[in-house]
Amino acid sequence: MSAPILYYAIPGFVILLSIEAWFTYKENKNPYETKDTFSSLGLGIGNVIVGLFTAGIILALFSFIYKFRLFHLDHTKWWFWALLFFADDFSYYWFHRVSHHVNYFWASHVVHHSSQHYNLAAALRQTWTGNATGGFLFWCWMPLVGFDPIWVLFMQQISLIYQFWIHTETINKMPKWFEFIFNTPSHHRVHHGSDLKYLDKNHAGILIIWDRMFGSFKNEEERPNCGLTKNIGSFNPVVVAFKTWADLFKKAFSSGSIKKGIHYFIQPPGWSHDGSSKTTKQMIEEYNQTHSDKHL
Repeated sequence: MSAPILYYAIPGFVILLSIEAWFTYKENKNPYETKDTFSSLGLGIGNVIVGLFTAGIILALFSFIYKFRLFHLDHTKWWFWALLFFADDFSYYWFHRVSHHVNYFWASHVVHHSSQHYNLAAALRQTWTGNATGGFLFWCWMPLVGFDPIWVLFMQQISLIYQFWIHTETINKMPKWFEFIFNTPSHHRVHHGSDLKYLDKNHAGILIIWDRMFGSFKNEEERPNCGLTKNIGSFNPVVVAFKTWADLFKKAFSSGSIKKGIHYFIQPPGWSHDGSSKTTKQMIEEYNQTHSDKHL
């Protein structure tokens, strides 16, 4: 979803990205790769353009729901902003977690995980199809309980702006108290890791407490390998944006039955009717079984 505040932050994003690129080059760390960076920028620009068309539709829907609100929440009160912050962050956590466990949502979200480099440019690597395919539904409850849609959209942008800075290798760890409460570069590197033990962990937006509460937290033990278990293999933004959707429909239509086809959309990423690919759960079970057998 897009609102003006996010657009105002774009110059700051570009400045910080440039500083990180210069610093890492100077230190010979060089997490930037030219084609990958331009792919991320292209996807970010596309996301902004799509947002211009979808934001109005989402605002209209939220405004319609708001007419039937259950409570009147006064935005001039301090507690309104506290409730808004926690409600948005809670919604984001479940949206993000479901996006990793349901193929239909993963087909859009996979774009953000498609880079094998972890840097501030990767933070701009955003989906073109997320709003059109219903990602906003996870926030529909907020106008229903009384949050003005304008402030719902506003807080979403605050969350996205916060999440920009955590896409970096430059920062190792924040102070312990900060790491315990907030999402940080260390926590989010885990989330972007393709290593088996890091898959589907740390879905936080701003507060890491949700992952701690709901059992999806994983501490960073060593620097993760960034990317997907099976990478897309293209720097073309159009390919990155739509390839997973195309593959999903192709598998569904060739599965042999309507039931199997539907399962391709509602099952976790990696699910297949013939066992040709595996979900995270299946890969972990296979790994545990293999290592268990070795110790017998």
